[in-house]
Amino acid sequence: MLQRTSNLEKFTIGATDGPIGKVKDFYFDDEFWVVRYIVVETGAWLSSRKVLISPFAVGEPDREGRILPVSFDKERVKNSPNIDLHKPVSRQHEIRYLGYYGYPYYWRGPGLWGEGPDPASTLTGVGYGGADEEYRRLEAENERQLEAQAERENYDPHLRSCGAVVQYDVHATDGDIGHVQEFLIDERSWAIRYIVVDTSNWWLGHKVLISPDWAVDVSWSASKLTVDLTRQAVKDSPPYDPAVPVERGDETRMYAHYGRGAYWHERGSRRVA
Repeated sequence: MLQRTSNLEKFTIGATDGPIGKVKDFYFDDEFWVVRYIVVETGAWLSSRKVLISPFAVGEPDREGRILPVSFDKERVKNSPNIDLHKPVSRQHEIRYLGYYGYPYYWRGPGLWGEGPDPASTLTGVGYGGADEEYRRLEAENERQLEAQAERENYDPHLRSCGAVVQYDVHATDGDIGHVQEFLIDERSWAIRYIVVDTSNWWLGHKVLISPDWAVDVSWSASKLTVDLTRQAVKDSPPYDPAVPVERGDETRMYAHYGRGAYWHERGSRRVA
């Protein structure tokens, strides 16, 4: 199922012993366009501190109650590594964070989430919401070596804020087409399947979906996204209605319109889940 980021931002993160806080933003990997962390504003119980929650921890959503349950208690969150969201999230911080919770390193392995196509399948055999003791021991042995390697390579983890990318200008091959309004996320794999583009400056409120796979350039400094599509192709594409859930038939028609291969057929790509 595809979820709008604006809808997910209305959800509460629920620990095993009560609410942690509200979803504030998402950090996505700009290489594979996958949400790696949920940014949560904790509120008064933790002095409004913002914390990161990995999709590894998230269980089945309670859509009626607007709750994303996680597999640990509030004390676990309280003692988690601090993060300064005004600075880029470094690979060293990710190593400390994932090590603290006992999660696998998603950048290891052929899958979208390391050894698996989604967080749940990656944790199979490791234990929901955390690793077993042997896994923790092996990861701890590697942590120091990985930190040193990341520091030597000055590694850029390619993490970006979804909120910061909203309002980016979107350019086709032959001119402007609109701006980024929000994103549609696959709630199983946490892949960003579509960028919602508002073309209202050109076509009277027409909203369209564009796959991140069609982005040929993103200028983070200029706040601009360029896609490998013509303005006419975008104008003639099936309109997107945020009030109506996107079904597979809608996706199929859109891919047929653009003459592109659908992501669920591209089995050789790490983008597939």
